[in-house]
Amino acid sequence: MATQTKSIHPFFSEKGILFPVLLLSGIGIVMVYSASSAISMETHNTVFFYMKKQALFFGISLIVMFVAASFPYKLYKSVSYIILFAAIALLVAVLFPSLNIKAGGAHRWLCLYGFTFQPAEFAKLALIIFLGYSLSKKQELIKVFSVGFFPHALIFVLFACLIILQPDFGTIVVLGLITWGMMFVAGVKILHLLSPAPLLIPIVYFWIYKVDYRLERILSFLNPWDDPYNTGYQITHSLKAFGSGGIFGKGIGLGMQKMHYLPEPHTDFIFSIIGEELGLIGVLIVLALYLILLLKGIQIAKTSKNIFGAITATGLTLYIGVQVFINTGVTLGLLPTKGLTLPFISYGGTSLVINMAAMGILMNIGASKDHEKTA
Repeated sequence: MATQTKSIHPFFSEKGILFPVLLLSGIGIVMVYSASSAISMETHNTVFFYMKKQALFFGISLIVMFVAASFPYKLYKSVSYIILFAAIALLVAVLFPSLNIKAGGAHRWLCLYGFTFQPAEFAKLALIIFLGYSLSKKQELIKVFSVGFFPHALIFVLFACLIILQPDFGTIVVLGLITWGMMFVAGVKILHLLSPAPLLIPIVYFWIYKVDYRLERILSFLNPWDDPYNTGYQITHSLKAFGSGGIFGKGIGLGMQKMHYLPEPHTDFIFSIIGEELGLIGVLIVLALYLILLLKGIQIAKTSKNIFGAITATGLTLYIGVQVFINTGVTLGLLPTKGLTLPFISYGGTSLVINMAAMGILMNIGASKDHEKTA
């Protein structure tokens, strides 16, 4: 008599995702506490304000990841258009002054019933789910320009136009890399993927060289030490943080760059604080955890028996990988300065919840045992 084996919940079976995410999130809570302590004390009269909120965000996000891992990922195919339109509606809503919260010259946050969140973060996940569904559905005609490339590029352009009004150029770059990466994996012709290049060159030229502050960022990226007290301020202090950390770091809480030297030490530049307080060893441990997570995502995408699952897993892996690449590249002076959070580590509720939801979906894809047409 055949014995039935009890299935393990995807949340627990996909340890290659669960353990790196838990460890990175734990490091994040500790480093948010350390990086934000000075700012927190000054603005809220306690060093624990941001740490407590990040711990609360983590608790909520863990539940979200468990729930996302519980739902069969194929269900997202039937609601992909609903998710897409919801993301578009939220991106439109954030443009209304009565609904948005303006900070630093940008209005990227939506406030509804006392809750504040960033629609652009949800838009990333919505686009991945929609592209996974649409690209898998059109596999037979994927190499036709009007079927495989144009409609998906058009959706990206729609998202980009709404996000640029916030403005949030960093998110557009992330969405663009995810969109093109998913289309490439789905089988869209290379020639079609390269076709927008002649149009992008004048757009990029105007966007950078005709706008003073963006041009200053590019010039400061090329040589930040030429103007260390103005345009090169962020990157020079970030490099000082890494340099002073050495191999073993100064120790948690002992860094100096967070003391009103390095802007946004608990969000965009938290990786610099890790370099200063945990040293090269801490940096390598964090990067190793990301590498484990990304390799697991690639494995899930390669071994999925379902085309929708394979393409969606690719998008979810790119989603984390691109953000890690840009954030760490900026803090190390390898890329021009652009505000973008470090997944699972930087302070922020919306990004943490969406990142965890994405990993929950990836868990379900990885644990799925369907035997459809090989992807």
